[in-house]
Amino acid sequence: MAASELYTKFARVWIPDPEEVWKSAELLKDYKPGDKVLLLQLEEGKDLEYRLDPKTKELPHLRNPDILVGENDLTALSYLHEPAVLHNLRVRFIDSKLIYTYCGIVLVAINPYEQLPIYGEDIINAYSGQNMGDMDPHIFAVAEEAYKQMARDERNQSIIVSGESGAGKTVSAKYAMRYFATVSGSASEANVEEKVLASNPIMESIGNAKTTRNDNSSRFGKYIEIGFDKRYRIIGANMRTYLLEKSRVVFQAEEERNYHIFYQLCASAKLPEFKMLRLGNANHFHYTKQGGSPVIEGVDDAKEMAHTRQACTLLGISESYQMGIFRILAGILHLGNVGFTSRDSDSCTIPPKHEPLSIFCDLMGVDYEEMCHWLCHRKLATATETYIKPISKLQATNARDALSKHIYAKLFNWIVDHVNQALHSAVKQHSFIGVLDIYGFETFEINSFEQFCINYANEKLQQQFNMHVFKLEQEEYMKEQIPWTLIDFYDNQPCINLIESKLGILDLLDEECKMPKGTDDTWAQKLYNTHLNKCALFEKPRLSNKAFIIQHFADKVEYQCEGFLEKNKDTVFEEQIKVLKSSKFKMLPELFQDDEKAISPTSATSSGRTPLTRLSAKPTKGRPGQTAKEHKKTVGHQFRNSLHLLMETLNATTPHYVRCIKPNDFKFPFTFDEKRAVQQLRACGVLETIRISAAGFPSRWTYQEFFSRYRVLMKQKDVLSDRKQTCKNVLEKLILDKDKYQFGKTKIFFRAGQVAYLEKLRADKLRAACIRIQKTIRGWLLRKKYLRMRKAAITVQRYVRGYQARCYAKFLHRTKAATVIQKYWRMYVARRKYKITRAATIVLQSHLRGYLARNRYRKILREHKAVIIQKWVRGWLARTYYKKTMHAIIYLQCCFRRMMAKRELKKLKIEARSVERYKKLHIGMENKIMQLQRKVDEQNKDYKCLMEKLTNLEGTYNSETEKLRSDLERLQLSEEEAKIATGRVLSLQEEIAKLRKDLEQTRSEKKSIEERADKYKQETEQLVSVLKEENTLLKQEKEALNHLIVEQAKEMTETMEKKLVEETKQLELDLNDERLRYQNLLNEFSRLEERYDDLKEEMTLMVNVPKPGHKRTDSTHSSNESEYTFSSEIVETEDIPLRTEEPSEKKVPLDMSLFLKLQKRVTELEQEKQMMQDELDRKEEQVLRSKAKEEERPQIRGAELEYESLKRQELESENKKLKNELNELRKALSEKSAPEVTAPGAPAYRVLMEQLTSVSEELDVRKEEVLILRSQLVSQKEAIQPKNTMTDSTILLEDVQKMKDKGEIAQAYIGLKETNRSSVDFHQLNEDGELWLVNEGLKQANRLLESQLQSQKRSHENEAEALRGEIQSLKEENNRQQQLLAQNLQLPPEARIEASLQHEITRLTNENLDLMEQLEKQDKTVRKLKKQLKVFAKKIGELEVGQMESISPGQIIDEPIRPVNIPRKEKDFQGMLEYKKEDEQKLVKNLILELKPRGVAVNLIPGLPAYILFMCVRHADYLNDDQKVRSLLTSTINSIKKVLKKRGDDFETVSFWLSNTCRFLHCLKQYSGEEGFMKHNTSRQNEHCLTNFDLAEYRQVLSDLAIQIYQQLVRVLENILQPMIVSGMLEHETIQGVSGVKPTGLRKRTSSIADEGTYTLDSILRQLNSFHSVMCQHGMDPELIKQVVKQMFYIVGAITLNNLLLRKDMCSWSKGMQIRYNVSQLEEWLRDKNLMNSGAKETLEPLIQAAQLLQVKKKTDDDAEAICSMCNALTTAQIVKVLNLYTPVNEFEERVSVSFIRTIQMRLRDRKDSPQLLMDAKHIFPVTFPFNPSSLALETIQIPASLGLGFISRV
Repeated sequence: MAASELYTKFARVWIPDPEEVWKSAELLKDYKPGDKVLLLQLEEGKDLEYRLDPKTKELPHLRNPDILVGENDLTALSYLHEPAVLHNLRVRFIDSKLIYTYCGIVLVAINPYEQLPIYGEDIINAYSGQNMGDMDPHIFAVAEEAYKQMARDERNQSIIVSGESGAGKTVSAKYAMRYFATVSGSASEANVEEKVLASNPIMESIGNAKTTRNDNSSRFGKYIEIGFDKRYRIIGANMRTYLLEKSRVVFQAEEERNYHIFYQLCASAKLPEFKMLRLGNANHFHYTKQGGSPVIEGVDDAKEMAHTRQACTLLGISESYQMGIFRILAGILHLGNVGFTSRDSDSCTIPPKHEPLSIFCDLMGVDYEEMCHWLCHRKLATATETYIKPISKLQATNARDALSKHIYAKLFNWIVDHVNQALHSAVKQHSFIGVLDIYGFETFEINSFEQFCINYANEKLQQQFNMHVFKLEQEEYMKEQIPWTLIDFYDNQPCINLIESKLGILDLLDEECKMPKGTDDTWAQKLYNTHLNKCALFEKPRLSNKAFIIQHFADKVEYQCEGFLEKNKDTVFEEQIKVLKSSKFKMLPELFQDDEKAISPTSATSSGRTPLTRLSAKPTKGRPGQTAKEHKKTVGHQFRNSLHLLMETLNATTPHYVRCIKPNDFKFPFTFDEKRAVQQLRACGVLETIRISAAGFPSRWTYQEFFSRYRVLMKQKDVLSDRKQTCKNVLEKLILDKDKYQFGKTKIFFRAGQVAYLEKLRADKLRAACIRIQKTIRGWLLRKKYLRMRKAAITVQRYVRGYQARCYAKFLHRTKAATVIQKYWRMYVARRKYKITRAATIVLQSHLRGYLARNRYRKILREHKAVIIQKWVRGWLARTYYKKTMHAIIYLQCCFRRMMAKRELKKLKIEARSVERYKKLHIGMENKIMQLQRKVDEQNKDYKCLMEKLTNLEGTYNSETEKLRSDLERLQLSEEEAKIATGRVLSLQEEIAKLRKDLEQTRSEKKSIEERADKYKQETEQLVSVLKEENTLLKQEKEALNHLIVEQAKEMTETMEKKLVEETKQLELDLNDERLRYQNLLNEFSRLEERYDDLKEEMTLMVNVPKPGHKRTDSTHSSNESEYTFSSEIVETEDIPLRTEEPSEKKVPLDMSLFLKLQKRVTELEQEKQMMQDELDRKEEQVLRSKAKEEERPQIRGAELEYESLKRQELESENKKLKNELNELRKALSEKSAPEVTAPGAPAYRVLMEQLTSVSEELDVRKEEVLILRSQLVSQKEAIQPKNTMTDSTILLEDVQKMKDKGEIAQAYIGLKETNRSSVDFHQLNEDGELWLVNEGLKQANRLLESQLQSQKRSHENEAEALRGEIQSLKEENNRQQQLLAQNLQLPPEARIEASLQHEITRLTNENLDLMEQLEKQDKTVRKLKKQLKVFAKKIGELEVGQMESISPGQIIDEPIRPVNIPRKEKDFQGMLEYKKEDEQKLVKNLILELKPRGVAVNLIPGLPAYILFMCVRHADYLNDDQKVRSLLTSTINSIKKVLKKRGDDFETVSFWLSNTCRFLHCLKQYSGEEGFMKHNTSRQNEHCLTNFDLAEYRQVLSDLAIQIYQQLVRVLENILQPMIVSGMLEHETIQGVSGVKPTGLRKRTSSIADEGTYTLDSILRQLNSFHSVMCQHGMDPELIKQVVKQMFYIVGAITLNNLLLRKDMCSWSKGMQIRYNVSQLEEWLRDKNLMNSGAKETLEPLIQAAQLLQVKKKTDDDAEAICSMCNALTTAQIVKVLNLYTPVNEFEERVSVSFIRTIQMRLRDRKDSPQLLMDAKHIFPVTFPFNPSSLALETIQIPASLGLGFISRV
């Protein structure tokens, strides 16, 4: 397509930049052909004119769309060029913190200089088994691909790791080997994988050193072959080394170090075993102080030394050899301190008794004088003579350093040989994976021989790499049937020829080394003469005659010729070597053995060739006479040969490439230096890979992916049913140039840039659609806004106009109001003025008139007063005058009358003295008497009247007198009271007087007291004020203290509650951990058991001796024996064969050691398991402590009394059990921790004890009555038996014994009647009418019996109805108990104990009341039955006497015997199965080994095998045969294990036996006789309990077996589900069209389109349905089904989340929606199955939160806060990983900014969670088996004939 179509306005391009290498810019104007300048705008906003090259006229590189940036594979980029690659790596490394990126077949690894949590075992498990393109790039993905191809293609593999020093090659190789060691495991218990990993610290210590670029730089190349057997398990390894940098031993540049081992020795010098080495600080030795940097920050050399020694021990290097190695290394250090003194220019000497040399000789065990001599001299041999020549100081120093290097190189090779010996395996190697850790292309300011060899090796590797890439491209094209055109790629064969061909650089160097007087200068001249101007790749520097330049594939490198010859020769004086060979130190001569002896037996490869692992330049020959020809092979020659061998190995394998990049030279974490990165990308061949890919068709899409991605570019009519034809039609319209694409069989191939063009078209189409949508929406929004504004304007106008009208009305109203106000105001003012004037006038008038009136009034008043005064004066004067006159008149009258009286008196006195007086007096007397008589009569009359009146008055008087008397008495009383009161008054007056005196005294005292009181009051007030202040302060302090106490109490309460909750949670966690640990131990034990069986089989095959025939002795003990443990049956059955096979094992010592190790491990596991069992037993003892052992059952009586004996034993055992339970209850009540309730004096306790006592008494009474009843029945039986001599005694005995109701008695009587009936003629017997009487009696008895039978039938029906009601009540009680239990579990422990005790008391009380009612009813029934029995006995006796009297003895004897017609009740089935001992194996075989679960599950009742086995155990228990019980249980357990081992990968089989094992375990519990298990049983089920054996220990064994089966079930369903999960939950688009497909590069991912064979969410749901239906059919416990479902959902969630965290392409908004939809479907499945309370939904919470995290906004701080609060189930590492991986699928989505991720990290830094990135998908929740009793009655179980169990019989 034309450039004008791509270089349009707003297109983005890359332009060169001297600082950043490449800069991004945007076109401001469309490009037109012929333009010389492009108008650009840089990202920082600066405008730029970019001039095109006038010669090439090349346009700048186009930038990829943002949607393609950050891709996992660089080949997925549409524009493949250097800036695109650099930018993609930078975005992934800096923004997403991703260090791995694919580039076609190459994995590019950038060193982060920081520890990342991406190499754990969980990551290894996540990558294991995955396709390379399905996961994010990782070294583990490359390792998995190599491992998979080795197994699939049967071809050896190689992983080539290259890069600069410090780029991370060694770490990458180490992680690859760790992956192989973890995934494959080892074929034996020798821990080969650990040894392979242990070789790393040894090789790092002796071969790695600190350089300016890397703290742990490998200074040698190594190729490790990891060997595998036919099952692809590690069996051994072999290591080859290349070009050790020996010069570092004697010289280090500034800021560099020697090899780590020297500093580790110096750091450990103070250890006792190192005293003899006489070491010190590293700065004391010349060989370790030259760099000036003896310490690496963050590295403890002493600890590293310990790790090195530990690794040596693991690899089998003994302590003596280790000390020998350290002696040699210490000797090298001391040798470096040997100094020389010049005697002249050609000779030198060593000071006498030179301490460093003396220490060196002591350590090496050589002669001091001899070594001193040969360090200063050398031997020259000619054809005829030998000369000893002194050497100069410089030569001596060089010879010393050469000797040190040679010793170190020999030691290095010796260690490599021993490591290879340790890693060697006797098992034949089937295949191998090689890991090549070799130096990358190097160029420094000064490049010497080492750089030349390194770059030569990289040229060879680059050539091999180019050929491999080219080959893969060709294969891909041919596979897709694309026309193949030759791609021109860079071939570096000319450069290789320049180096290694005849007369090449290495040939000329070797030739010059052979010349006697050859020098570096002469060699340089030969190079110039041979290659200058003849080879384009060889150049000569302008200013130097001692250097040359080679044009390598990566760059031009200038090499300095100085030192080439010396390094190539690597000369060491022979005499010095001989001195060392003569050492007394045994190890030293081993280093210098001949080449043939020095070759390790493990160094031979599988193909038979021997790699060169010895790096010395002077290999010796086998013949001693040829000393002059020693050391003929140069270093260059050896290196070339080793390199050829390496290339042969690599070409024979499938290579995988890892290119390590160093992001910066300062070791800053996550810092990217573009210049350095580009240099390395060019050097390591990544850009060459890109170039080769870009030359062809780099972009490849499947037809389905292309259709899904670019469906938007098609019209509806273009879409056909044939996807391939649809894509062809569309492409022909979209891309006119047909050369830009090719159609393959399954893919479409595009040229570079075409995908970007299609993306541009797609983006334009989407942008146009978005614009149209935006246009419509914006128009709708603007119209809506306009209508809203118009409506608002109208509303505003309406309100404004209304407001204006209201304002005008208000104005008018105000105007009118103002007028009115003015009117009234004016009126008010005038009226007020008038009123003031008027008021003033009135006031004046009133004052004036008042004044006048007052004057007039005063005048009238004076006149009136004067008249009154006059009146009174005049009256007084008149009265005074009158009084005086009257007083004078009266006085005169008195005086006159007194005088006249005196005169009369004298006259009377004289007359009295004379008689005449008396006569005169008598004359008048008669008249007077008569008058008086009349008066007397009148008076008598009056007297009578008066008497009457008096009588009346007397009555009145009497009454009044009474009243008066009462009044008088009252008055007298009052008087007395008054007198008393008067006395009191007097006394009171006296007292008052006294009191007055006292008062006066008191007043005086009061005054003094008041004075003192005032003073005291003042003091008191002051004191009170002080006290008040203090009181206020104290109150405040008190309030504060109270507040503090309240707060503290609240805090303490909260703390205690939290602590209690935490402790509860912790205890639950501890319990789960303990349970998990125990179950893991069981899993480990079963694994070791299987391993033991495999080893046993392998040993049998290896030894080729038939297995000794012997019977397996019984491994279990009786339940009464104390030595028995729950695992003994498993352990001992495996130990016995081990002991019997010891003689054969002696032939293979290695396997014997493995068996011993295995046996030791099993013993440890057994001990640990025993400890855990002891702990469980101690906990269970609290429950079982109060239970006494059941007494031995009495011997069974004779057959005739068997039934009666059994019934009596049952009654007695029940009675004993009740008594025991009563005693236990009393004891428990007295020992409970609630004294206020259970104290002996407590009311509840008294009531309960009284009830219990009464119940026990009633029980005793009932027992006595039952015994009496039984004795009466027996007596009746004995009374009947003699009379029935013609009946069968046994039958009659049984029938009488079975008379349980009146119906049976009636039937017995009828049978008796028929039996005694005679065959004599009726008329002969009825002579006296006796038979008629008997007949009448019998009729009456029959009628009576029939009525009683009917009533008994009705009573039975009533009892059945009552029992049904009781069953219903028991069900309700059970539900209520479960609710109470659930409530109690939520209470704290103390409250739980109290509540449970209270509940138990209530329950027992209710039960006792029910028992009392039942006993009363039974008492009535018993009394009634007694009466009826008496009646029956009496009638039967009378009838029998009558009949016997009518029959003679002769007739009885001669009477023929007739059959007795007594109906017998069929004997009940007791729920037991009997089998013979010899049929046990047949039973196990038919019921377990050969049973097909599918037929049993569909046709028979669930758990039938378990019921049958238990019924067989019951019969063995009934027979008290402990051997039979042991044998049956042991055979059952072992057979189940065999079935599971044989068909352990079949879900139905495992589920079936898990269900049956649990049912068998529940049966053993349900019928164990323990109260805790019996309370759910019916009375009939309780009769079936075991009587003789306690199988609690076997229950533990079965529980362990169930745990193992459960774990196996989880593994099976995990294996079934695992292939479905990623495809169904992540890759498949359940909601079609939500997420588009992005280009994925060379490594195609699994298609998300639902093709044939692709798993979808429906596949997962169907599989879940299948699992659930199978478990339900097998009758698995509902609680166990919930646990299995929870485990399944955990596996689904964990695997989905782990893949999400490792797949960048899945972290998008649309994928989050898909995941949430899929999770909702799983939740819907749970709801359909009623499993929402199983805890399965909670296991999906991390996945749900991850999906929500993909969908929420990720911009602001509020978003960060919301994310932190929302994602509480995710760890910080997982949240940050998801945010880093978040990738927009469309251009309209935005990436997550780095600042936002940092904000999240800051907010989550205080969160304490696991640093682990991935969830543990292998985690298995601890399983529990809640007791689930069966309601199925054992006696109702029928055994189908299909099981083939006809040899067992029901009992």
